[in-house]
Order: sequence, then C-alpha cells, then structure tokens
Amino acid sequence: MTTPDFAAYIASLPRIIAGAAALFRDAEGRVLLVEPNYRDGWTLPGGTIESDDGETPRQGARRETAEEIGLDVGLGRLLAVDWVHGVGRPPLVAYVYDGGVLAEDDIKAIRLQEEELLSWRFVPRDGLTGYLPGELGLRVLAALDVLAEGAGTAELENGHRVG
Repeated sequence: MTTPDFAAYIASLPRIIAGAAALFRDAEGRVLLVEPNYRDGWTLPGGTIESDDGETPRQGARRETAEEIGLDVGLGRLLAVDWVHGVGRPPLVAYVYDGGVLAEDDIKAIRLQEEELLSWRFVPRDGLTGYLPGELGLRVLAALDVLAEGAGTAELENGHRVG
C-alpha cells in the first residue's frame, strides 16, 4: 500500500475518544472527586489521552492528575476499562488507575487547576452516585469493587461489567 493510500485508509477508520483517570482515596476510604467548571457534575482527576502525541493511557492519567490537582505520583494498577457508547459523539474508552491512599501531606499539597476546576472533595462510596453521573458513577463503583475483592481489571460497557 502506498503512503497516500495508507493515509486515506487510516483517515477512513472509525474514531474513538480515550480518557484516563486516577482513583485516589483518603485513609477513611473516601474517593477524591473534582468539580469541573466546563460541565455539570463531578469527576475523578483525569482527562483526555493525548494519543496523537504518543501518550499512553497511564501517562495521560498521570499528566492530567499533575495538571488538575498538582500531584505528580506514580499510579498503581489498571482497575477498570469502560467502553461508553456515544450519543452525538464517538464512543469513549475510559481507563481508571489506582492512585492509592493519599497521606495527609499529599492531601495538603492538592492545588487545583483554576482554569478547569472549581473545587475538590472526598466522598464516601455510598454518596458517589449523587456526584458522578450515569456510567461514570458505575465505573468508579466497579473500580472500588476490584480493589476490595483483589480482583483483576473490570471490563465494562457503559459502566456495567461484561465477560
């Protein structure tokens, strides 16, 4: 296949959006959430993977966490991968990594990216779905289940386990 043919082939392929986030907890097991200023609802620290620049999901989660909350920490294992069907947008594949339990010094070091975030808070498991809309809430609960069970990565579709 010639270079122009290959470029046309690549351009014809379906597109997906890819995002990655970190699941941080405090000593009480509450989950760190951030409140974006550009949409309703809360979310985990994270964002879009800059795959056109060669960024991997793990690198994207770490970069976004450093940018959004000022914590540049190594992330643990992959807890969940969620395929979310798009309505008015391409599908999204979302990766959730274990950010671990934050020490008191880490919590004191949190600094919000003011261009994108309004606030942050720790939320207990039973309050998460009140902050996290739809499949995002289900995704975070599945990731917490993986941690509690010591299970392997959760494969999800629209927040629900498959396979």
